[in-house]
Amino acid sequence: MEAVLAGYSSISLAEMEKVQLMNRIDTKYTTSFSMLPEILKRLQSDYYVQEINGLRTNTYRTVYLDTLDRAMYLDHHNGRCTREKIRIRAYVDSKKTFLEVKNKNNRGQTKKKRIELPEIKAYNEHEAGVFLKKYAKYPPDALVPQSENRFHRITLVNRMKTERLTIDANLAFRNPSDGNEKRLDDLVVIELKQTGYMPSFAKSVLSDLRIHPMGISKYCLGTILTVPDVKKNRFKEKLIQLNKIKKEAVWIFLR
Repeated sequence: MEAVLAGYSSISLAEMEKVQLMNRIDTKYTTSFSMLPEILKRLQSDYYVQEINGLRTNTYRTVYLDTLDRAMYLDHHNGRCTREKIRIRAYVDSKKTFLEVKNKNNRGQTKKKRIELPEIKAYNEHEAGVFLKKYAKYPPDALVPQSENRFHRITLVNRMKTERLTIDANLAFRNPSDGNEKRLDDLVVIELKQTGYMPSFAKSVLSDLRIHPMGISKYCLGTILTVPDVKKNRFKEKLIQLNKIKKEAVWIFLR
């Protein structure tokens, strides 16, 4: 995989800042790690790869905030079209950390607002509280860390710089309340980010490889895997599909 990535033309973090797509349409896909080299080979001619400090695979750490009763998780589980997600994301290689509020509307559009933090634990400081009061529908004092994850990401951008493709692998999840951890080493989550529904070379490549859209948020997946008694019946069909991708049985989490 590293050899394939070495064949890509690179794009710097500064250049990527111009392709933020804070108001966008997201399409998610899941596949196995073994498919990744073939996907990258087919995309090479039409995409740049983001490079940070000489690295083309970057490390991310995320902490998701939610209410004590996991209101945001339950909105997703119950199929609400309009929903919110609040997270602190640390971009480990660039040494940047952001508090982010993501809102999805009933037309499938995602709008993201974010503010830089000095560290991942600074979400309860004054400036962060002001930001949350302005952009989040949940009050800052109602939010607690409910899930953590860590993964490696490859970020591609098309030659026209109108879309981004993120490829997340080596997913590890942790429940901050009890330290319960789970890994999904064979799973890859791909997300296509566009300003609207439009033709995409990445879409055609994934379709040719029989990889079709199937979205499940990493927050929901981490919650399901590390919180045994959480409500998850509406995610069972997606977990069954994930079980077909990952060789280790996910059925234990359905019981």
